[in-house]
Amino acid sequence: MKKYLSIVLTFLCLLSCLTACGKQSAGPSSQPSNTQPSGNEDAKQLQVVTTIFPEYDWVREIMGSQADSAQITMLLDNGTDLHSYQPTAEDILKISTCDLFIYVGGESDEWVEDALREATNKDMKVINLLETLGDQVKTEEMVEGMQESEHDHDHGGEFEESDIQDRTLSEFAGEWISLYPLLLDGKLDEYLEHKAEDDETATAETYREKYTASWVCEADHIAIAGDTITFTYQDGHTVSADYQYAGYAVKRADDGSISNVRYQFQTDNAAAPRYVQFNDHGHEPGEVEHFHIYFGNDGFDALTNSKTNPYFMPAALSTEEILEELTGHDHHHEEEADEHVWLSLKNAQALCGAITNALAEIDPDNAASYQANNTAYCAKLSSLDGQYQAAVDAATQKTILFGDRFPFRYLVDYGLSYYAAFVGCSAETEASFETVMFLAGKVDELGLNSVCTIEKSDQKIAQTIVQSIQKKNQQILTMDSMQSTTSQDVSSGANYLSIMEGNLETLKDALK
Repeated sequence: MKKYLSIVLTFLCLLSCLTACGKQSAGPSSQPSNTQPSGNEDAKQLQVVTTIFPEYDWVREIMGSQADSAQITMLLDNGTDLHSYQPTAEDILKISTCDLFIYVGGESDEWVEDALREATNKDMKVINLLETLGDQVKTEEMVEGMQESEHDHDHGGEFEESDIQDRTLSEFAGEWISLYPLLLDGKLDEYLEHKAEDDETATAETYREKYTASWVCEADHIAIAGDTITFTYQDGHTVSADYQYAGYAVKRADDGSISNVRYQFQTDNAAAPRYVQFNDHGHEPGEVEHFHIYFGNDGFDALTNSKTNPYFMPAALSTEEILEELTGHDHHHEEEADEHVWLSLKNAQALCGAITNALAEIDPDNAASYQANNTAYCAKLSSLDGQYQAAVDAATQKTILFGDRFPFRYLVDYGLSYYAAFVGCSAETEASFETVMFLAGKVDELGLNSVCTIEKSDQKIAQTIVQSIQKKNQQILTMDSMQSTTSQDVSSGANYLSIMEGNLETLKDALK
């Protein structure tokens, strides 16, 4: 990525120098920016680049009338989700030359480091939302009933299908054991207790039930040498067959980003499983530390849609070493920041303060105006924050349930509890039978009148939950996480406050 950025920036900067000749570019018409001639050809137009809609809207509110003479760009302006966005060459150039760059700063923004390193404006002010908030940032949380992803090390959207490379069976060579028997024998109890320690809503037994359903596998041992796979089943019998590479299958999230890649192999040997898929979280040749395997005779589509996720590790590892691998991976996952910080009205006030200070330093002539605008805007944010708290305090029901991923963890600070199918940054799109039935049971148990989803959801999980509930009359409500707000929405009048006000009304309905 670094090499790509460097080449692109060198070319584009040279092109800009050759074509500019003192003329100010108005920017592409697709960007939702208020770009107007300043009336002074010698005046430098203030350039602000933001990654997501909330940042963009906050800048406009703080700048007020000065926004009309500035170039304010929202990079994610066509509905692309934060977790699947990759910058274009034009985006990189905008960042390189801007006066103020604002981005979230989570795992989805790993590309930013290289872009900033290649920036040509060394006086640029940069605001990283997560760094600005510091200890106010929450980490992703697994609550009872929530389905774990397939341990994807690659965050959804961190690579495109063009990045995927063919792989060989030899990459998976070795002796491998299933974790399922160890789970049943109680040898992984320490891991289950570790999971429960950081989850106030679940016990070790809850996790035992979850993994018993997910890790179930007919084979206890798998040996791979050359093109041959040998399966050793629970009753002790073995089956071997030679397999040929059959390409890969890509699983995608609702927003189109890649969830995981399944590498496929098949055989004509009728005595062995005809179709085999591997998922080791990779998308190109590389070292395999563990994998999930899916095999059977019903075709690759059936394997891709399987609700189980058999987990295999090297047979040479001791139980203690397996436990270390499991808890070490979980530690990495548990420490991942929840990036959706803009969904807290308190966070919004702190972040607007940081933006105001940066703008005042860049443009001191208008500093007083920016400070006044921020004071007035934060008063509105504070008032709405109070309305959220009042709504929760007045509600008899204080639990919300999402048949979807849950990016609204920052809203639960008002005193809410929640259940959801997936964490907020998950790329998963299909919930297991166990997850659906757990959530449906919670709706019945708590007497909830609704199941919530996020914007642009296909609502399939929510609909399945409702159909699994005794009364089947729950309404499906949508809350807007502002992850896919478009330039067209902006042109139609969408703003941060109005969306958060709409979410408040939805929340009131969900808590009835």
